[in-house]
Amino acid sequence: MFQIDAATLQQRIHNGETLNLLDVREAIEYHTFNIGGQNMPVGKLKQNINSIFYNKTDEIIVICSAGIRSETALAILAEAGFTHVVNFKGGLKALQKLNR
Repeated sequence: MFQIDAATLQQRIHNGETLNLLDVREAIEYHTFNIGGQNMPVGKLKQNINSIFYNKTDEIIVICSAGIRSETALAILAEAGFTHVVNFKGGLKALQKLNR
């Protein structure tokens, strides 16, 4: 499984890279705080897999609050044929901790 840590993700954002982010938290969590990307709660991912904005060959960084739901989402996406999915290890909590 591919993973990215908070420091690396922050550096890539800081460098101005265009990233394909998929936030798999619930809508209320996403609207409370997010770093962009498409919001698709992990519980709705399987039945809405065709609603993903990104191509199956794009690098997609999957985000949640702690990195657990994103691992589940990574497995769902891989099963659906997405080939370059990356789990954000530690999730948004790790990013917030880094910025304290």
